[in-house]
Amino acid sequence: MRVLVTGGAGFIGANFVHWTRAHRPDVEVVVLDALTYAADGSSLGSARDEVELVHGDIADNALVDRLVKDADQVFHFAAETHNDNSLADPSPFVHTNVVGTFSLLEAVRRHGVRLHHVSTDEVYGDLELDDPARFTEATPYNPSSPYSATKAGSDLLVRAWVRSFGISATISNCSNNYGPYQHVEKFIPRQITNVIDGIAPKLYGDGLNVRDWIHVDDHNAAVWTIAEKGRSGETYLIGADGEQTNRDVVSAVLRELGQPEDAYELVRDRPGHDRRYAIDSSKLRGELGWRPTYADFSSGLRATIAWYRDNQDWWRPQKAATEAKYAQLNQ
Repeated sequence: MRVLVTGGAGFIGANFVHWTRAHRPDVEVVVLDALTYAADGSSLGSARDEVELVHGDIADNALVDRLVKDADQVFHFAAETHNDNSLADPSPFVHTNVVGTFSLLEAVRRHGVRLHHVSTDEVYGDLELDDPARFTEATPYNPSSPYSATKAGSDLLVRAWVRSFGISATISNCSNNYGPYQHVEKFIPRQITNVIDGIAPKLYGDGLNVRDWIHVDDHNAAVWTIAEKGRSGETYLIGADGEQTNRDVVSAVLRELGQPEDAYELVRDRPGHDRRYAIDSSKLRGELGWRPTYADFSSGLRATIAWYRDNQDWWRPQKAATEAKYAQLNQ
């Protein structure tokens, strides 16, 4: 079996490649990645010699067509994902998330290749802190940032290509991922690396925003489960019941690294900051039998902290530029 992984040098995509090499060693992997600031071939680690890495743009029709033609399955991770960046400049998000997905859809349509499209729970907007509800596959889309709006648009394109042209495709919308190889601009690795460097972690607003966290390995195991067992045209939500306030996450990082749990700073909230995400993954669990390995958030976070503590050569080149950018924004 030969699979094409778009965005396979980014955080979730690179971990997907590692998971695939460990659990599906018979699968041949080709990675297509634009190698932007948020991606790095070094994230593939020892798998780098076992996969084909193609440097290119997901919106390059000729390149995408050539790679899809030779694949049995496409896993579409490629995306611009950072909310703050989408507020500063939405154009890369439209290009990659919408135009890039269109290019890929046309290629799988021409060659009859099955597609799995990886998306986010942010397409659903947010929930109130005191609302017991969770997102389900039937929740209406209500994106609140250019990032989430472009991901919603890409989801709808996939659905339309399934219905209008009969392509074989599945969609997953996942809660917030954490784990190895995540860029230090993101919430959890930024807090971990700040504490390692003796810098007080930063929390937007009151720090009570809730995210539903899932370890990246659990996410990628679910993606493989959907690709192998899921029904074409169906959407599956992926979550591990990992709801935590941002304040609780930061306190846990501080505690694990031997610092006072309240040694953080509150900074100005960002525009349109979603209040709460929560995933109901009962369809995925009930129909396809998936279960998370890291059912306890604290164990997954502890493993992630240990990885960043032990792999400083990987993240240090990113750190100074990231903090300089946040300093300009007073965040």
